[in-house]
Amino acid sequence: MSTLIETERLFLRELEFTDEDDLFEMDADPEVHLYLENNPVKTIDEVQKAIKMLKKQYEEYGIARWAVVDKSTNECIGWAGLKFFNGPINNHNKFYELGYRFKKKHWGKGYATESSKAILDYGFNNLNTESVFAMVAPKNLNSKKVLIKLGFTFQETFDYNGDSTDWFELKKINWGNKKANS
Repeated sequence: MSTLIETERLFLRELEFTDEDDLFEMDADPEVHLYLENNPVKTIDEVQKAIKMLKKQYEEYGIARWAVVDKSTNECIGWAGLKFFNGPINNHNKFYELGYRFKKKHWGKGYATESSKAILDYGFNNLNTESVFAMVAPKNLNSKKVLIKLGFTFQETFDYNGDSTDWFELKKINWGNKKANS
């Protein structure tokens, strides 16, 4: 699969089954899953099923989470992207949600911000959406810092599958203004 987006340090492309070892390394780490239901993967089969599900989302919606690849090493360091929700969540229906996840050894290097900026540009310019949402565990302060840096605003805390979850929104009009001022 060809690169969909290129940033200064990263390539973003569809996830492939060849990424399974890198994704297993990431998703088997309990610290990566601390704010994700504390349910790290235990087998490579679980990762293969996740990739299969993402490939179905690419087919159905033309978008899903993408592999984030370090240009200098060609390592898949995690994933980031927009997920289309066709059903209702927090009184919203048919919306895009920004998400990202990285191997722990790559935390704190600005990859979430760098990849998300490119993904938001893609979303607002190619998907005809007026808003992108994000959901984050209230205690996940680092992820919330990334969202705020990107221009998202906190909307509310709601119950998502029995867990308290913070809901953020970024409107296209604000993204355009943020980019013009940066």
